[in-house]
Amino acid sequence: MDKSVAIELKNITKTFGSVCANKNVCLTARRGEILAILGENGSGKTTLMNMISGIYFPDSGSIFVNGEEVVIRSPKDAFDLKIGMIHQHFKLVDLFTATENIILGLKEEKGFNIKRSAARITEITDLYGFELEPNKKIYDMSVSEKQTVEIVKVLYRGADILILDEPTAVLTPQETEKLFNVLRRMRDDGKAIIIITHKLNEVMEISDRVAVLRKGEYIATLDTDKTTENELTEMMVGKKVNLNITRTEPKNSEVRLEVNNLDCMNRDGIKLLDNVSFDVKSGEILGVAGIAGSGQRELLEAIAGLQRFQSGDVLYHNPNTGDVESLRDKTPIQIRELGVRLSFVPEDRLGMGLIGNMDIVDNMMLRSYRKGKTMFLQRKEPKDLAEHIINDLQVVTPSSATPVRRLSGGNIQKVLVGREIASSPTVLMAAYPVRGLDVNSSYTIYNLLNKQKEKGVAVIFVGEDLDVLIELCDRILVIANGRIAGIVDGRTAVKEEIGMLMTKNGRGEENE
Repeated sequence: MDKSVAIELKNITKTFGSVCANKNVCLTARRGEILAILGENGSGKTTLMNMISGIYFPDSGSIFVNGEEVVIRSPKDAFDLKIGMIHQHFKLVDLFTATENIILGLKEEKGFNIKRSAARITEITDLYGFELEPNKKIYDMSVSEKQTVEIVKVLYRGADILILDEPTAVLTPQETEKLFNVLRRMRDDGKAIIIITHKLNEVMEISDRVAVLRKGEYIATLDTDKTTENELTEMMVGKKVNLNITRTEPKNSEVRLEVNNLDCMNRDGIKLLDNVSFDVKSGEILGVAGIAGSGQRELLEAIAGLQRFQSGDVLYHNPNTGDVESLRDKTPIQIRELGVRLSFVPEDRLGMGLIGNMDIVDNMMLRSYRKGKTMFLQRKEPKDLAEHIINDLQVVTPSSATPVRRLSGGNIQKVLVGREIASSPTVLMAAYPVRGLDVNSSYTIYNLLNKQKEKGVAVIFVGEDLDVLIELCDRILVIANGRIAGIVDGRTAVKEEIGMLMTKNGRGEENE
């Protein structure tokens, strides 16, 4: 197999104002291999790949493709060099078919012919083992099918150097294994494949070599079969990190929240939640697993009073009074005034959780300004809280007066999670609290959730990584197409079992 160098970076540097995203990075990717790029949030992984794919232009340094120095000023230049990047957030037109999306923007010498293009797409999918219907509309596709369209799109354009940014973020274990099989076939066909990921277990499974970045600088490239997860983490962070989640047994558990026969519809009358029933107990972590868009977000929003539901009820067992309070038809403010501390960490951090133009202190005040006794806002307590969160969660920021929008995605997430936990809830709902966080930061959040559990808080944790759900949670609720597909014991569950439940259609049948 050809193991020649496909792309080489020499002393690549990129700055944004006073921030140095990449400093003198040297890196090589070979044909016939899968190279994983690892690094903490803000280590410059995506910035580096964006320079290869033509989105950014380096301030200094050189890029070599097939041994020749090149200048990549745009994504078109990258495609001309047979470089294609598959981004984490898909760039597809929902109303178009797979074929129409794949050929969109291309100039065909013989003119456009949908049938001819579809036949060429089928050749590509058959060669590498993709499952894709060329004439299927994007809006009818699953997440993995949409990702397949994105990959086939760059292959159709002739790419033989492929960059994938967090390719398994929203895939089930079965879909992830299918993707890995495809990537292995592409590698065996001589493609150079670069993967950005935060999942160390996947790095160990799929990659041939691993390149580590830390604070924008290149640390080393290692052969995957000659390293360990702990060694890679230590190189990423610069110190030893404990990658074990200690799960304690629930103590004095009492039902804190009951969800009974919940039905929720959108404005078009489509059911988002269908007859959902379960309970959450104090001193336990209840995990929620499901394919993206299966109703996880709507479920938490319904409990928090952010989403109206048509039938059913949510009952809160007040630990102070012993009363059982119905949360149905109450506003989020009314729910909080009842003493129900339903802290919500939304998927959309800046859309729902924080205000980007406000600084960290002001975002702390969003939770407490109604308690003011005078016309003047009190800033001391929110400022103390902001400093506490910055120190405890190691938020990288010039100061607590920095606008939140200037922080990296991972640091925004730390501010949000820290604020929610600081409100001392009795029920803590966390939706994807580690999405986009590096390994070290993720384990900090897991430990915080465990501390809340030990304090007797009922924790609902919606996550994407099934390995973490199994290791962290006492019980795991699996939701599929708005229905409860099953509830399993976290101590005895296996990934394959949860993956099968995730793909049920809610009637005990597997989706085709």
